[in-house]
Amino acid sequence: MWNRLARLFTIKTKFEAYLVIYGLGTGAVERGLHYVQQYPGAGGWLLFAACPVGVFMAGARILDSVESNVG
Repeated sequence: MWNRLARLFTIKTKFEAYLVIYGLGTGAVERGLHYVQQYPGAGGWLLFAACPVGVFMAGARILDSVESNVG
């Protein structure tokens, strides 16, 4: 039963990976906007820039793992 449940949360295709990356990116931009409001000036913008960078790194890892499982 746990295997069937775990399969629901497994990213199997690139389309699913892109949907997950889109969701992560949307959340990162929202968090970045909160940082800009909370820390006005250069510090807030640096924190804003750090949020999408984490999504880029995670997205590359997700896409790489999906490609390696296909072949």
